[in-house]
Amino acid sequence: MRLNKFLATAGIASRRKCEELIKNGEIKVNGQVVLNLATTIDEKKDKVEYKGGVLTLPSSFIYLKMNKPKGYASTSSDEKGRKTIFDLVEDKSVRLFNVGRLDYDTEGLILLTNDGDFANRVIHPKFEIEKEYMVTVEGKMQESEFAVLRKGAVVNGERMPEAKVKPISFDGKFTKLSVVITEGQNHQVRRMFEAIGRSIRLLKRVRIGQVRLGNLYRGKTKPLTEEEIKSFE
Repeated sequence: MRLNKFLATAGIASRRKCEELIKNGEIKVNGQVVLNLATTIDEKKDKVEYKGGVLTLPSSFIYLKMNKPKGYASTSSDEKGRKTIFDLVEDKSVRLFNVGRLDYDTEGLILLTNDGDFANRVIHPKFEIEKEYMVTVEGKMQESEFAVLRKGAVVNGERMPEAKVKPISFDGKFTKLSVVITEGQNHQVRRMFEAIGRSIRLLKRVRIGQVRLGNLYRGKTKPLTEEEIKSFE
């Protein structure tokens, strides 16, 4: 197995970041610092070290989807002492990490796994995995506003990526719409709407690629199906 793939699968970082760790001399194989990005290892025999710790691959991989509620941080530990999504995971015997993030006040679909290579395939921009959000804003949105979002709203002089935007309903007070993005910049959806003077009342992610939130209860997890896992290959 290529060393960078081993590191990514072990959950250290993305493959690109793992390559930087190798080039910076931060990885040892069998006690020796390795700088060659083309290095291959026998994951069953070779001893790989990072920051003084020995890395191993999980004996089995776990893939979960969670309906993240508002009021939980998408991290294993929060510097502000807030509740995290891992407080909601019932089985804490396996170390999992979240695939991407959702803002503290955003709810909906988030994936959890112990497979770093899988996580990289989901979040890396080059794979252009769609993320769909249901957005609720106050008032009736105009077609001109939809056009700006679709083209890419300008934030601080920089044009944001294009988005697929489709109105769902207007009940006389709130507009509900679907927003689909692929890049997933920090706070991207909220920043898009702030750029057109709209404040989001509710933001919920309902789909990542072909994986849908469905009727999963808030705070609950569910294993991904084999078909859902393979959809990211």
